Amino acid sequence: MTAAARVLRLLGARGETLAVAESLTGGLVAADLTSVPGASRSFRGSVTAYATPLKRDVLGVDATLLAERGAVDPEVALQMAAGVRRALDADWGVSTTGVAGPESQDGQPVGTVYVAVAGPSGVEKVTALRLNGERADIRSESVRSVLELLASELGGNARAQDTEQHGGNGCLQP
Repeated sequence: MTAAARVLRLLGARGETLAVAESLTGGLVAADLTSVPGASRSFRGSVTAYATPLKRDVLGVDATLLAERGAVDPEVALQMAAGVRRALDADWGVSTTGVAGPESQDGQPVGTVYVAVAGPSGVEKVTALRLNGERADIRSESVRSVLELLASELGGNARAQDTEQHGGNGCLQP
């Protein structure tokens, strides 16, 4: 099962919804989610805020933060996730921001990526990634990472939960 399918299954089981804010991934997270049949039950939509002013104007990222640190920053990622959650009226918001290359941005080297999750009860998590490879590799790994981050928030260990829900007994072997 793909990360997108696991996330959507977990969201569906909880009766919750998801919105996505993307920068460097340019819509790839949304594409991954919508490739799963039935995604519309939980996926509300996405904002591809590739240009920095859109992060401020559409997602509500603090203008001073953007001016001082640039768009490739962990706090920017958190504010993007919270902003898309509000804007699209979803239970959960996730975001991606970073540098896929070929050149550095905002003083950050290629491969610097932040993925974030904002959810109910004040859940806010951000993960810093230092990725290697070509532009496509960095973008693809960013998609996988943000979906895995959300899956871990939704179900602890999503793979263990899947086993438990589909006939496993939940016992751990020594």
